Amino acid sequence: MSRCLGLVIIASIATSIFTSDLAAAEPAASPVQFESTDWPWWRGPDRNGIAAADQDPPLTWSQTENVLWKALVPGRGHGSVTVVGDQVFLATADEQADRQIVLCYDRATGKPSWQTVVHDGGIERKGNKKASQASGTIACDGERLFISFLNRGAVYTTALSRSGEKLWRTKITDYVVHQGYGSSPAIYDSLVIVSADNKGEHGGAIAALQRATGDVVWRHARPATPNYPSPIILKVAGRDQVLLTGCDLVSSFAPLIGEKLWEIAGATTECVTSTVTDGNVILTSGGFPKNHISAVRADGSGEVVWENNVRVYVPSMLIHEGTIYGVADAGFAMCWEAATGKELWKGRLGGTFSSSPVMAGKHIFVTNEAGETFVYEADPAKFELVATNQLGNEVLATPTICGSRIYMRVAEQQGDLRQEILYCLGKQ
Repeated sequence: MSRCLGLVIIASIATSIFTSDLAAAEPAASPVQFESTDWPWWRGPDRNGIAAADQDPPLTWSQTENVLWKALVPGRGHGSVTVVGDQVFLATADEQADRQIVLCYDRATGKPSWQTVVHDGGIERKGNKKASQASGTIACDGERLFISFLNRGAVYTTALSRSGEKLWRTKITDYVVHQGYGSSPAIYDSLVIVSADNKGEHGGAIAALQRATGDVVWRHARPATPNYPSPIILKVAGRDQVLLTGCDLVSSFAPLIGEKLWEIAGATTECVTSTVTDGNVILTSGGFPKNHISAVRADGSGEVVWENNVRVYVPSMLIHEGTIYGVADAGFAMCWEAATGKELWKGRLGGTFSSSPVMAGKHIFVTNEAGETFVYEADPAKFELVATNQLGNEVLATPTICGSRIYMRVAEQQGDLRQEILYCLGKQ
């Protein structure tokens, strides 16, 4: 899903800083290669919500206009669509059958290719009413799929082949439900990195597993507090970092060896958004217990460059060419100067937002919970709404944009039945 609850108030200093020894200790990464037409994991190829530059998706659509195909989705989930090669992947939970499932569709036609039951029984039914039991987004390394589910009081990461065969499953940590679980795996070199913060007696964990075997390479225990973001790997302050916000902390780890690079006390307890960077600072945001956006220098110094009290609680933000674009949960599009935090404009959209914005070309696409997608210019000079499109009655999943197509997971109310539908939108 794109997620559910808050972040930050930076207040302190780093417990450790970068050193030349640490930089030298971590081997160079071998990047996983994808086409610009793929969307292999949460927030896209660069993990920042920005589609490849050559994309040309439609700006307008309806249930009939610019619909290339649509497919029924069994069960319920809020995770986004993953697209690699000729396959489209989605996680779902069928609460009536008590199963958590990975689905595969044909990219060209939308026809179901296969489905694999990852967990048969053991679905947790506690948590926030906006939560689902399949809120994470599948990650694909080109050979395998990775998904984390909360099941039977613990979080497990499972690997599948591209044909749906279960390869391995690793328990990450026991998990006590507060709002729910929605963290998505992150792939780096030979590893898949996962997190499961929670309020259990022994807390949660962030861990790196071998993609081929599921063996734990490194692991850090986390404070015993509820928290919801996915680990995000970004190149910032001159090096790749695994960044995780929440549990009253902003934390950075070396991806391959797991060394804690720096940690700042002060983020709010419960967080949701995935951080973004301009290469110098990372952004933290939240709405519990206070509304807050903050720019934190990611060099281990603990410096807070600027902060404000805007409520961007659930939707993650975008940074492009020195400009921050965000959507407040309450329905405003906003724009700030990344270097200073100066507000450049604010525009009314309407509705409540859980889905995160996605940028394609010069346009930003963002969908509210009622199924309205707003398209507006990514322009620091002004707010200009280009189009408003309605699809479905409920949307909490973030759109995926690749290959000049938009993949949208929506729910439609059909009498007493809530039916999820996967739409593939493209210019006709």
